[in-house]
Amino acid sequence: MVPMSLTTLRGYTRETFRADVLAGISVAMVALPLSMAIAIASGAGPGQGLVTAIVAGFVISALGGSTVQIGGPTGAFIVVVAGVIAAHGYDGLVLATFMAGLILIAAGLCRAGRLIRLVPEPVINGFTIGIAVLIATSQLKDALGLRLEDAPADAVDLLAALWAARAGLAWQSVAVTLATMALIVALRRAFPRLPGLIVAVALGSWLGAGLGGVETLADRFGDLPRHLPLPDLPQITRARLVELLPSALVIAFLAGIESLLSAMVADRMAGARHRPDAEVLAQGWANLASSLFGGLPATGAIARTATNVRAGGRTPVAGMVHALVILAAMSLAAPLAGHMAMPALAGLLILTAWNMSEPGRWPGYLKDRPADIGLLLLTLVLTVLTDLTVAIGIGVALGLALRLSRRSVPDADWTPPDR
Repeated sequence: MVPMSLTTLRGYTRETFRADVLAGISVAMVALPLSMAIAIASGAGPGQGLVTAIVAGFVISALGGSTVQIGGPTGAFIVVVAGVIAAHGYDGLVLATFMAGLILIAAGLCRAGRLIRLVPEPVINGFTIGIAVLIATSQLKDALGLRLEDAPADAVDLLAALWAARAGLAWQSVAVTLATMALIVALRRAFPRLPGLIVAVALGSWLGAGLGGVETLADRFGDLPRHLPLPDLPQITRARLVELLPSALVIAFLAGIESLLSAMVADRMAGARHRPDAEVLAQGWANLASSLFGGLPATGAIARTATNVRAGGRTPVAGMVHALVILAAMSLAAPLAGHMAMPALAGLLILTAWNMSEPGRWPGYLKDRPADIGLLLLTLVLTVLTDLTVAIGIGVALGLALRLSRRSVPDADWTPPDR
């Protein structure tokens, strides 16, 4: 369970450091707007997203078991975090994240990193698509410029509320959303090594300022923080711990699953091999650290990890540089970030949700066994329409039962033995 950073530092060269620094800067330019957008969609403030990217991102790279993994707040947590904040307040989320960190540390020490193979793939795919649907739905309000005083958390109720408020649609917001999305796609195809996300959001925000009537980060949240807060934790009581345990288990499950999936993707891209138990341990320490600074749950981020590999990142130093660059940007450029337009960030998250659902793999899903297709659809529907804990629990239980049914397990011998 030795961190990969210690292994890769042996024989570390100046050329490798240069490649890691350039990759870290590129990833930071992608992570900066994305971290704030994810935090806002989760019901938190943009500052919490930056704190998470800095603190948890640094710890995941420093202590993780992957060579090129990048950590921070991710889209998979948006629905979970929003639900915990709505039910228990932001201090409840912080405490649940702290508990999830302890659970992940225990899982890492028990060498549970290899257990990801037991989670059926249709469950992961259905859950991921369901979360993508919820993320995209949650961003329609800002994308359309609709004003809802108290937006419902339930997806069906939210769609009904948006339809009822359709008369307030603002064409300026729609224009900024579509322009930002078009720029992201165009820049990604034309200049894949360019930090297109921040360029697209900046240009979209500039368009919004020119059109007028478009809400910005500063309009909604005021001035962004320019430094990390002091470590702190909310009050801990036995009743509070029992109340938040289900949320902590879901956060720990998601953090473990997504980080290991991201590490596996990174292995294929970088031709490396991660250490699953060290990765789970790192997720535990990262979530502990993030909660101490009032941040959000964190895990390995597949898109940012892929950006790191494409930008030439070679060791965990790239991830640590990415965190430090975001810290410098928060200290020096917070007033500029306040001018980001909410519809531009909404467009960014809608595209993130689309990519997260991996539409290129949908035709392959239809070729699976009927039982696997049914399991994927059931998990997807439960994710969108019910509690995420229910979706995970039922999906995993049915998936494991399905896997056991496909093995040639001998019938139980109910014949009483001779005595």
